[in-house]
Amino acid sequence: MNRSKIIFYAATGLLTLLMLFSAGMYFFNHEEVAGMFTSFGYPTYIIYPLAVAKLLGLFAIWNPNFKIIKEWAYAGFFFDFVLAFFAHYMISDGAESFSIAAIALLIVSYIYSKKQ
Repeated sequence: MNRSKIIFYAATGLLTLLMLFSAGMYFFNHEEVAGMFTSFGYPTYIIYPLAVAKLLGLFAIWNPNFKIIKEWAYAGFFFDFVLAFFAHYMISDGAESFSIAAIALLIVSYIYSKKQ
C-alpha cells in the first residue's frame, strides 16, 4: 500500500470515528445534545436528521461508486464543521478544537481521496 492510501485511510478513519461519536451522541444522549443546541440558538428538531445525514455522508465517502454524492458529502461535512466552530466560538464553551480537528481531517481525507 502506498503512502497516499495510508494517509487517506488514516484521516478518513479518524474522521469516521469522530462522526460516529457525534451521531451516537445525537441518538443516545439526546437531552444533553438538545441542551447544547438550545444554547447555540439552534432548533432541537434538527438533531435526528443531522445524525442521519452524518451517517449517510460517511457511507458516501467510503463508497467508491458514489463520486458525485461523495463530493456533496465532503461539502456538507465542511459546512457542518465550520458552523459548529462558529457556534462553539460564539458561546465561548472552548469546544472549537474539535471542529478545527474535524476540518483538518476532512481536508486531508478529501485531498488524498483525489490522489487515489
